[in-house]
Amino acid sequence: MDDLILTIGDKNLSSWSLRPWLLLTQAGIPFTEDNIRLDRPETRGILSEKSPSGLVPFLTHGDVKIWDSLAIMEYLNELFPEKQLWPEDPKARAIARSVSAEMHSGFAALRTVWPMMFTREGMRHLNAGGVQRDVNRINDLWTKCRKEYGNGGDFLFGKFSIADAMYAPVVSRFVTYGPVALSPEASAWRDMMFALPAMKAWGDGARKEISA
Repeated sequence: MDDLILTIGDKNLSSWSLRPWLLLTQAGIPFTEDNIRLDRPETRGILSEKSPSGLVPFLTHGDVKIWDSLAIMEYLNELFPEKQLWPEDPKARAIARSVSAEMHSGFAALRTVWPMMFTREGMRHLNAGGVQRDVNRINDLWTKCRKEYGNGGDFLFGKFSIADAMYAPVVSRFVTYGPVALSPEASAWRDMMFALPAMKAWGDGARKEISA
């Protein structure tokens, strides 16, 4: 099999890059990381030359390039069925896909008002522009997944899945802009996710980039 190359942006800022990177890392899938620094004079030229969409992330696999984080993760699920990157149960899998799609297309207020700054904590907690409605909805989703599909495991659907990776940047945002009031189930999942070795490794990378 050809090597997998994941091209990402700055680890402190690029929430969409975090998602497939975390999935690959947490699932133990070998890949090569290629980093394009954002918001620099040369960034636009590099992206227009290398990226199919002019954005990050994108996955290169032989002569194929897959852009869009969710499409990348679906592709990885097909390449590595033994990793079970979606829940095995059809009903749980449908819900996992639904909550992932909602993250993919929704929560515009949260994204706009609370941009990801992975290395920051304790920033001002602004709920303007519909942020609180987004927080409430996310809390409901995490709580429902943990209560109804957690099956005694640590993750949203018991075992680690694409759904966990999709919400990883929200975990970071809740740390940066918190404290955020969450249910006991949602709080426990948030804290567990932020303590994952893969998330810590991403944070270490972010801090190295900032200090470089």
